[in-house]
Amino acid sequence: MKLDILAFGAHPDDVELGCGATLAKEISEGKKVGIIDLTQGELGTRGTAKTRAEEAEDAKNILGVVIRENLAFADGFFINDKKHQFEIIKMIRKYKPDIVLCNAIDDRHIDHGKGSKLVSDACFLSGLVKIETKLDEENEVQKPWRPKHVYHYIQWKDIKPDFVVDVTNFIDKKMEAVLAYKTQFFNANSKEPATPISSKNFTDSVIYRARDLGRLIGVEHAEGFTVERYVAVNSLYNLK
Repeated sequence: MKLDILAFGAHPDDVELGCGATLAKEISEGKKVGIIDLTQGELGTRGTAKTRAEEAEDAKNILGVVIRENLAFADGFFINDKKHQFEIIKMIRKYKPDIVLCNAIDDRHIDHGKGSKLVSDACFLSGLVKIETKLDEENEVQKPWRPKHVYHYIQWKDIKPDFVVDVTNFIDKKMEAVLAYKTQFFNANSKEPATPISSKNFTDSVIYRARDLGRLIGVEHAEGFTVERYVAVNSLYNLK
């Protein structure tokens, strides 16, 4: 299946929090979108790998994503090496996305920065002819594929974006997908230990960050991204 956009997250819920509204908008415009989770989030204080998988499936259906896979890397302990790069290369060559979205370049959780660099490196390597990969269920060697663009969404840290996407009318869809992770986020009746992301303040911050970025470009809500190379436009009239 050829995808337009493939979004990677170190943990289930990273993609929804970082770029869920952007994905919902692109899907509404007919784009085929997929999500690849690197880990099962098994080290999370709240919930389990099983509940996280169920929540990830619910969030997938809410957004309208066509595929979602989990590479089951070790939460907290995966590294940027040949073994892990090859698994990501297989996904890139399998789905042939034009655009890859991945974790923040630097963040509070160590997996986010690691995941960001790992996916970015794999995107480059995926285009090299002499790197040979095969999917487990196939004997055929995959063809090289390099995405046209790699963009990084913003997570815990307040990183200055290189560009922002107008996601007005899609913030509610994003929050519905985020709150599908019932074990992870604010629930006044939960008996599980409190975490930095389980407070109401954190859930509210997802919305007010989008509102603030929207304010800065004259719209209701926006999501920000950083880039590895300059973003080009065809005309000055393409800019808001």
